[in-house]
Amino acid sequence: MSTGHPRIESAQAMNPYYNEPLVFVDLETTGATPASDRITEVGIVQVDADGVRTWSSLVNPQQPIPPFIQRLTGIDDAMVASAPTFAELAETVLAKLQGRVFVAHNARFDYGFLKQEFQRLGLRFSAPVLCTVKLSRKLYPNEFKHSLDALVARHGLTVDGERHRALSDARLLPAFLDAALRDHPAAALQQAIAELLRQPRIPAGVDPAVVDELPETGGCYTFYAADGAPLLVGRSPNLRKRVLQHFAADARKPRELEMLARLARIDWQEASGDFGAMVDEARLIRTLKPAYNPRPKKSTAACVLQLHEHDGALVPAIVELAALGEVEPRCDFVFGPFRARRDAQRLLEKLADGTGLCRKVLGLEGGAPYAATSGPCSAQPPGRCRGACVGREPLATHNARLLSLLAKHRFAEWPYSGPVGLSEGPDWAPEIHVIDRWCHLGRIRSIDELPGLLAEAPREFDYDAYKLIAFELKRRAGQVLRF
Repeated sequence: MSTGHPRIESAQAMNPYYNEPLVFVDLETTGATPASDRITEVGIVQVDADGVRTWSSLVNPQQPIPPFIQRLTGIDDAMVASAPTFAELAETVLAKLQGRVFVAHNARFDYGFLKQEFQRLGLRFSAPVLCTVKLSRKLYPNEFKHSLDALVARHGLTVDGERHRALSDARLLPAFLDAALRDHPAAALQQAIAELLRQPRIPAGVDPAVVDELPETGGCYTFYAADGAPLLVGRSPNLRKRVLQHFAADARKPRELEMLARLARIDWQEASGDFGAMVDEARLIRTLKPAYNPRPKKSTAACVLQLHEHDGALVPAIVELAALGEVEPRCDFVFGPFRARRDAQRLLEKLADGTGLCRKVLGLEGGAPYAATSGPCSAQPPGRCRGACVGREPLATHNARLLSLLAKHRFAEWPYSGPVGLSEGPDWAPEIHVIDRWCHLGRIRSIDELPGLLAEAPREFDYDAYKLIAFELKRRAGQVLRF
């Protein structure tokens, strides 16, 4: 077991895996988010022509270790209390990593944490990254599982120490490569590694260091031109993979080549799950209007149809939605929502043309509001209207038919007594989406943040967010958090 201070061991071995020096790395951390969580242990195995050298140290994260992580790793607050901070170890760790291929299991996790720690100290770190998950998939395509536990079981690897401790897990990685060499020729292993390390050509206007920082987590990305104009918004469960796909020569089309020629900046924001990524993508496309996304429908305010009684007739009115609270008291007489007024208008036109409803009663002609003495609508003489406008069809019948035809478009009343939450992400670091009356208010990490969010977040209805929210609440009905 690691002590609170660095430990160094030595052994001699050649490097049969690749033609460049390798460093196998594993970290233990307080959570899954490099921006807010910290490292609790570092394990390093250097492999090169001079042999194998191992090094490890506990790290004082300067923040509490969550109970879940303590149970998983066996590292608790007392163990790291007297350990050096990362700042005290940074120069040592950096020296052991530089000039080598960085190898780890789910490598972008470990690489991202180390880059974040170095950045906090003003230190620059960059290295080619090899992920042994991807290497396992490439060498053993017929295998379903590629976790570290799966590799241990599949290849009979011996754990030297305790699982979920940094040095023990780091040592398993060259042991996996030894197993791969038993199953494959050395040339095949070296070729697989070379293919995984090969990167697409980065556009001339983009800083390679930024591309190096792209995480392999899910979220949204935005491309910008040199003048700040937004070019493209996208989302992916693997941001790094998706962005690099844009740069791959075989994926380029003329319009994409044009975009890449203008590309100068890449921004991204990680999300804890698909729902959060979709909400972010919809918001970014709506607000930024990027030039190379599929052209959205003309942006206008979302609206509903409300029925009002006038001269005995139920007359529809198109009402824009600034906030849904304005319409909820009469939800039985509210239909939609619609992305824009023209969509609500189109539905009324379809009903009038196909079912004999009166165009005047529907407010499609003759001015508003409807008046029983205003005469026939244009569709009545040719018989396309059943005559509600001239008394031939009783208004009660017309009202009943209108309600029946609109029934499938009825606007869903908010099914909860107040705001609710949907949780995404790992158990030890969940992200809670707060939703109220079909409006996505924002995210919180702790229930303590809820009052502030409820007090400050605007409740602005968005059609695309509504669709996502309605689907997600239905799909996860049993997982909704009541505040």
